[in-house]
Amino acid sequence: MSGLRPALILPIFPLPDVTFFPHTLLPLHVFEARYRALVMDVLARDRRLAVVKLRPGFEATYAGKPAVHAVAGAGEIVSWERLANGRYNILLKGEGRVRIERERPSDTLYRLVEARRLEDAPPAADTTPTLARIRAACGRLLVALQRPADLLDTALADGQAPGVIADRIAAAVLPDGDLRQELLETLDADRRLGRVAAALEALVRELSGERE
Repeated sequence: MSGLRPALILPIFPLPDVTFFPHTLLPLHVFEARYRALVMDVLARDRRLAVVKLRPGFEATYAGKPAVHAVAGAGEIVSWERLANGRYNILLKGEGRVRIERERPSDTLYRLVEARRLEDAPPAADTTPTLARIRAACGRLLVALQRPADLLDTALADGQAPGVIADRIAAAVLPDGDLRQELLETLDADRRLGRVAAALEALVRELSGERE
């Protein structure tokens, strides 16, 4: 069963085209003043924040508090560099999914939310056939893209939970932003694996058609 942990207070980094999955690394170049302040404060505390995808139509209110999706990726800054102009290069390590429950009043330049960590529902059935589909599709995809055959070996390695493999492959190769957000919101590992397998197979068919 999926469940909820106690509430967390997290600063959020809203972005238009980024979905931050657990068990992945996300490099970011931070240049806006409000997010430079966020990074500075987070580094002085526990180094944790959430990256959340902006909802469509955000442009009209981007400088304020545009609407964001309810499910975000939470993680830790594991390395950082402060540049001479005050900007930052940071590397985030994904720790889990969170559901934003409400925004908290704050006198900071950036936004703070109250969120709860979400847990995967473990697979209810044998995932071996679906994982085999994912591995086969990844192999065909790398051939179609003329990339090294071992490029996704770490993401596909044995010994990982099936949901982790789904997250890592989705982060690495699936380009559709709406699908990525849907996968982030999918706590059922069986369903997430199936969606990743189907999306990979569709991507391979599309690329193969372009090359014919």
